Amino acid sequence: MNNNDIYKQVGYDLVISQIPENSKVLDLGCGDGELLSRLIQKKRIQGFGVEISESGLRQCVEKGLYCYQSDIDEGLSDYKDNAFNYVILNQTIQSTKMPEYVLKETMRVAEFAIVSFPNFAHYTTRLSLLLGGLMPKTKVLPFEWYNSPNIHLLTIRDFVNTCKKFNFHIKKSINFSYTSNGKIKIINSFPNIFAQYGFFILDGTK
Repeated sequence: MNNNDIYKQVGYDLVISQIPENSKVLDLGCGDGELLSRLIQKKRIQGFGVEISESGLRQCVEKGLYCYQSDIDEGLSDYKDNAFNYVILNQTIQSTKMPEYVLKETMRVAEFAIVSFPNFAHYTTRLSLLLGGLMPKTKVLPFEWYNSPNIHLLTIRDFVNTCKKFNFHIKKSINFSYTSNGKIKIINSFPNIFAQYGFFILDGTK
Protein backbone atom coordinates (compact mmCIF):
# COMPACT_ATOMS: atom_id res chain seq x y z
CA MET A 1 0.00 0.00 0.00
CA ASN A 2 1.50 3.36 -1.03
CA ASN A 3 1.36 6.69 0.81
CA ASN A 4 -1.59 7.93 -1.21
CA ASP A 5 -3.64 4.82 -0.37
CA ILE A 6 -2.92 5.23 3.34
CA TYR A 7 -3.69 8.94 3.09
CA LYS A 8 -7.09 8.27 1.49
CA GLN A 9 -8.04 5.92 4.34
CA VAL A 10 -7.70 8.59 7.02
CA GLY A 11 -10.81 8.78 9.16
CA TYR A 12 -12.77 5.90 7.58
CA ASP A 13 -14.22 4.89 10.97
CA LEU A 14 -15.22 8.48 11.67
CA VAL A 15 -17.00 8.76 8.32
CA ILE A 16 -18.81 5.48 8.90
CA SER A 17 -19.94 6.58 12.37
CA GLN A 18 -21.67 9.66 10.95
CA ILE A 19 -23.77 8.00 8.23
CA PRO A 20 -27.16 6.48 9.17
CA GLU A 21 -28.12 2.99 8.09
CA ASN A 22 -29.80 2.49 4.70
CA SER A 23 -28.64 5.88 3.38
CA LYS A 24 -28.05 6.51 -0.30
CA VAL A 25 -24.38 7.50 -0.52
CA LEU A 26 -22.07 8.82 -3.24
CA ASP A 27 -18.31 8.66 -2.58
CA LEU A 28 -16.40 11.12 -4.78
CA GLY A 29 -12.82 10.08 -5.38
CA CYS A 30 -13.58 6.69 -3.87
CA GLY A 31 -10.16 5.18 -4.63
CA ASP A 32 -10.15 1.41 -4.25
CA GLY A 33 -13.69 1.40 -2.84
CA GLU A 34 -12.70 0.31 0.66
CA LEU A 35 -14.79 2.99 2.39
CA LEU A 36 -17.88 2.20 0.31
CA SER A 37 -17.39 -1.50 0.95
CA ARG A 38 -17.22 -0.95 4.71
CA LEU A 39 -20.29 1.30 4.63
CA ILE A 40 -22.27 -1.36 2.77
CA GLN A 41 -21.22 -4.03 5.26
CA LYS A 42 -21.71 -1.97 8.43
CA LYS A 43 -24.52 0.44 7.52
CA ARG A 44 -26.28 -1.38 4.67
CA ILE A 45 -26.12 1.73 2.51
CA GLN A 46 -26.98 1.99 -1.17
CA GLY A 47 -23.50 2.99 -2.34
CA PHE A 48 -22.14 4.60 -5.49
CA GLY A 49 -18.62 5.73 -6.32
CA VAL A 50 -16.83 8.04 -8.72
CA GLU A 51 -13.12 7.49 -9.35
CA ILE A 52 -10.79 8.92 -11.97
CA SER A 53 -8.04 6.28 -11.89
CA GLU A 54 -8.28 3.04 -13.83
CA SER A 55 -6.64 1.09 -11.01
CA GLY A 56 -9.17 2.42 -8.49
CA LEU A 57 -12.08 1.66 -10.80
CA ARG A 58 -10.81 -1.87 -11.34
CA GLN A 59 -10.51 -2.51 -7.60
CA CYS A 60 -14.03 -1.19 -7.03
CA VAL A 61 -15.42 -3.51 -9.70
CA GLU A 62 -13.54 -6.42 -8.16
CA LYS A 63 -15.28 -5.62 -4.86
CA GLY A 64 -18.64 -5.72 -6.63
CA LEU A 65 -19.25 -1.99 -6.18
CA TYR A 66 -21.18 0.34 -8.48
CA CYS A 67 -18.52 2.82 -9.58
CA TYR A 68 -17.87 4.75 -12.76
CA GLN A 69 -14.79 6.50 -14.03
CA SER A 70 -15.08 10.27 -14.21
CA ASP A 71 -13.35 13.52 -13.29
CA ILE A 72 -15.38 15.27 -10.58
CA ASP A 73 -13.84 18.59 -11.68
CA GLU A 74 -16.18 18.28 -14.67
CA GLY A 75 -19.22 18.27 -12.40
CA LEU A 76 -21.97 15.84 -11.45
CA SER A 77 -24.43 16.48 -14.26
CA ASP A 78 -25.51 12.82 -14.27
CA TYR A 79 -27.20 13.36 -10.91
CA LYS A 80 -30.33 15.31 -10.04
CA ASP A 81 -30.62 17.77 -7.16
CA ASN A 82 -30.68 16.07 -3.75
CA ALA A 83 -30.14 12.67 -5.36
CA PHE A 84 -28.20 11.36 -2.33
CA ASN A 85 -28.61 11.42 1.41
CA TYR A 86 -24.83 11.74 1.84
CA VAL A 87 -22.01 12.66 -0.51
CA ILE A 88 -18.47 12.01 0.71
CA LEU A 89 -15.34 13.99 -0.14
CA ASN A 90 -12.84 12.15 2.04
CA GLN A 91 -9.32 13.56 1.59
CA THR A 92 -10.34 14.57 -1.93
CA ILE A 93 -11.24 18.25 -2.18
CA GLN A 94 -7.63 19.48 -1.95
CA SER A 95 -6.66 17.36 -4.95
CA THR A 96 -9.30 18.84 -7.28
CA LYS A 97 -8.55 21.54 -9.85
CA MET A 98 -11.74 23.48 -9.11
CA PRO A 99 -12.67 22.90 -5.46
CA GLU A 100 -15.25 25.70 -5.42
CA TYR A 101 -17.17 24.11 -8.30
CA VAL A 102 -16.83 20.61 -6.85
CA LEU A 103 -18.22 21.80 -3.50
CA LYS A 104 -21.15 23.56 -5.16
CA GLU A 105 -21.97 20.46 -7.22
CA THR A 106 -21.63 18.29 -4.11
CA MET A 107 -24.10 20.45 -2.20
CA ARG A 108 -26.47 20.42 -5.15
CA VAL A 109 -26.80 16.63 -5.21
CA ALA A 110 -26.45 16.01 -1.45
CA GLU A 111 -28.78 16.38 1.48
CA PHE A 112 -25.64 16.18 3.61
CA ALA A 113 -21.96 16.20 2.66
CA ILE A 114 -18.97 14.92 4.58
CA VAL A 115 -15.78 16.80 3.72
CA SER A 116 -12.39 15.98 5.23
CA PHE A 117 -8.92 17.24 4.38
CA PRO A 118 -5.42 17.68 5.84
CA ASN A 119 -5.10 20.91 7.80
CA PHE A 120 -2.18 22.87 6.36
CA ALA A 121 -2.19 25.15 9.42
CA HIS A 122 -1.27 22.35 11.86
CA TYR A 123 1.59 23.49 14.05
CA THR A 124 4.03 20.87 12.72
CA THR A 125 3.45 22.14 9.19
CA ARG A 126 3.93 25.75 10.30
CA LEU A 127 7.18 24.89 12.07
CA SER A 128 8.47 22.84 9.14
CA LEU A 129 7.97 25.74 6.75
CA LEU A 130 9.26 28.36 9.19
CA LEU A 131 12.43 26.52 10.23
CA GLY A 132 13.20 24.52 7.11
CA GLY A 133 12.20 27.02 4.46
CA LEU A 134 10.91 24.15 2.30
CA MET A 135 7.44 22.93 1.44
CA PRO A 136 6.43 20.91 4.51
CA LYS A 137 6.76 17.14 4.46
CA THR A 138 5.09 15.62 7.51
CA LYS A 139 3.10 12.51 8.47
CA VAL A 140 -0.02 14.36 7.38
CA LEU A 141 1.57 15.66 4.17
CA PRO A 142 4.09 12.93 3.29
CA PHE A 143 4.73 13.99 -0.31
CA GLU A 144 7.42 15.96 -2.09
CA TRP A 145 6.26 19.23 -3.62
CA TYR A 146 6.63 17.78 -7.12
CA ASN A 147 4.58 14.58 -6.63
CA SER A 148 1.93 15.69 -4.16
CA PRO A 149 -1.69 15.01 -5.11
CA ASN A 150 -2.60 18.16 -3.17
CA ILE A 151 -2.92 21.13 -5.50
CA HIS A 152 -5.18 23.35 -3.37
CA LEU A 153 -3.91 23.15 0.19
CA LEU A 154 -6.23 24.63 2.79
CA THR A 155 -6.73 25.09 6.50
CA ILE A 156 -9.68 24.51 8.78
CA ARG A 157 -10.19 28.28 8.97
CA ASP A 158 -10.09 28.50 5.16
CA PHE A 159 -12.85 25.93 4.90
CA VAL A 160 -15.05 27.61 7.50
CA ASN A 161 -14.67 30.94 5.69
CA THR A 162 -15.51 29.27 2.36
CA CYS A 163 -18.69 27.79 3.82
CA LYS A 164 -19.72 31.23 5.07
CA LYS A 165 -19.00 32.80 1.68
CA PHE A 166 -21.11 30.31 -0.27
CA ASN A 167 -23.77 29.79 2.41
CA PHE A 168 -22.92 26.15 3.07
CA HIS A 169 -24.42 25.34 6.45
CA ILE A 170 -22.00 23.51 8.77
CA LYS A 171 -24.02 20.96 10.72
CA LYS A 172 -21.06 19.52 12.62
CA SER A 173 -17.27 19.71 12.76
CA ILE A 174 -15.16 16.95 14.28
CA ASN A 175 -11.59 18.06 13.66
CA PHE A 176 -9.02 15.51 14.77
CA SER A 177 -5.45 14.26 15.00
CA TYR A 178 -3.96 10.81 15.34
CA THR A 179 -2.23 9.69 18.52
CA SER A 180 1.02 7.71 18.53
CA ASN A 181 -0.95 4.44 18.84
CA GLY A 182 -3.09 5.24 15.80
CA LYS A 183 -6.24 6.35 17.63
CA ILE A 184 -8.28 9.39 16.64
CA LYS A 185 -8.13 12.29 19.09
CA ILE A 186 -10.85 14.92 18.68
CA ILE A 187 -9.44 18.45 18.90
CA ASN A 188 -11.94 20.96 20.31
CA SER A 189 -9.61 23.79 21.33
CA PHE A 190 -7.80 25.77 18.62
CA PRO A 191 -8.32 23.10 15.93
CA ASN A 192 -6.74 25.28 13.24
CA ILE A 193 -3.45 24.89 15.11
CA PHE A 194 -3.71 21.50 16.78
CA ALA A 195 -5.89 19.34 14.49
CA GLN A 196 -4.13 17.42 11.73
CA TYR A 197 -7.36 17.00 9.80
CA GLY A 198 -10.50 19.02 9.21
CA PHE A 199 -13.74 17.05 9.22
CA PHE A 200 -17.08 18.70 8.45
CA ILE A 201 -20.66 17.67 7.85
CA LEU A 202 -22.52 20.16 5.67
CA ASP A 203 -26.31 20.39 5.60
CA GLY A 204 -27.70 20.92 2.13
CA THR A 205 -31.30 21.04 3.37
CA LYS A 206 -30.87 24.45 5.01
